[in-house]
Amino acid sequence: MNKYELAVVLNGKLEEDDRNAAIEKVKGYIERFNGTVTNVDDWGKKRLAYEIQKQKEAYYYFIQFEGDSDCPNEVERHVRIMEPVVRYLVVRQEEA
Repeated sequence: MNKYELAVVLNGKLEEDDRNAAIEKVKGYIERFNGTVTNVDDWGKKRLAYEIQKQKEAYYYFIQFEGDSDCPNEVERHVRIMEPVVRYLVVRQEEA
């Protein structure tokens, strides 16, 4: 099992219930593809470095998870088409 971190940037106009539902959906994708969520870090609403879809602010989440080599690809494939997701990135964490 490899360790990964998924950064998700959600639309800044979302209500709390919608944000929670989106993050639960992402966690569901990770678990569906044999991954295990180890931590979810909510950074809250932050200003974007540049405007994306005419928005200046968005919600940042960092999800650490473990999975096999197929898990991040499948998760990315599904997160890519989620409506509230503005940006996303999966990176493999270095083994210490």
